[in-house]
Order: sequence, then structure tokens, then C-alpha cells
Amino acid sequence: MKIYTKTGDNGTTSLVYGVRVAKNDAIVEAYGTCDEANSLIGLSVGHMTMEFFEEKEALCEVFHEIQTTLFHVGAELATPKGKQVKWKLTEQDISKLEQWVDHYDAKVSSLTNFILPGGHPSGATLHVARTVVRRAERTVLSTGTDVSPLVLAYLNRLSDFLFVAARLVNQRLGRKEKGLHEK
Repeated sequence: MKIYTKTGDNGTTSLVYGVRVAKNDAIVEAYGTCDEANSLIGLSVGHMTMEFFEEKEALCEVFHEIQTTLFHVGAELATPKGKQVKWKLTEQDISKLEQWVDHYDAKVSSLTNFILPGGHPSGATLHVARTVVRRAERTVLSTGTDVSPLVLAYLNRLSDFLFVAARLVNQRLGRKEKGLHEK
């Protein structure tokens, strides 16, 4: 399989099952935004590999699973209405995120204020990924298509998880969180 196909040279791309749409179609923007978030998660993991902290290995495994599931989100979005989705999201995917949020949130200090994004490059990148996932939510809603409610629920929980994960990474790597209005 070649990387280039030349079929997109006219400004179109293929959805699942070969349906052609414009590259600026709202659905392409939606799954492209999920891909952007996926890449940022990978960047964060890359920054993380240079460091050591107790939960790192387990957290990297969680991120691997999340990155895989984000491809499933893309498959849901890129499958034309009436066609079978090859990799479907499940309630279990959302439940896992909720369990991970609860598990890692119990390991970080309690919030007393809004915090500013930043910290270690890995934690800061997770904050950026979180905002991209929020944009993906908005983009999915703006497609005007009948999207599985699991897609929106997954993206919503994922942004929560990325917030908690950014806090965990920053705290484990000794980066103090700055609250709103703190110097």
C-alpha cells in the first residue's frame, strides 16, 4: 500500500466504504480534530518516557488504549449513515474512562481553585490535548449529522480524564500547579 494515492489532489477524501467528500466537510473536520488530539496524547507520552514516576507504565498503557479508541471514534464519524461501523464504541469504553478518572483523581491533591494549564511538557501537552478534545466535541455537534451518543459521551469523559492525567503527571514530576490569580 502506497502512502500517497493522489485521489485527494482535487480537495476530496474518502470516508469509510469509499464515499468521497470535500476535505473541509464538517465530518472530516470532526474526525481530524480527534486525530489531532490523538497526536497530542502521543507527544505527551513521548515527553513522559524521559522521566520516571510510579504510575508511568500503567498510565502509558491507558494512553495506548485511549489512542486506539480514538481511532474507533474516527471510524464512527467516518462511516456514512446507514452503513455498518467496523469499530464501534461501547458503553464499556466510557466506563473505563470513568474508572480511570476516579482512580487517578484519588491520587492527586484536591482542587481548591481553577488551575492554569502548564507544568512539565508532558502535563502541558495533556492540557492542550484536553482543549482539542473539547473542540472535537463542538465540531461533532456542528456536523448536523446523526452521531452516536457514545461518541459525544466518550469525548466528554476523555477531556475529564486528560485534565486529571495532566494534574497527575505534573504533580508526580514536581511541577507545582498555579491557581488562577496566583503569582
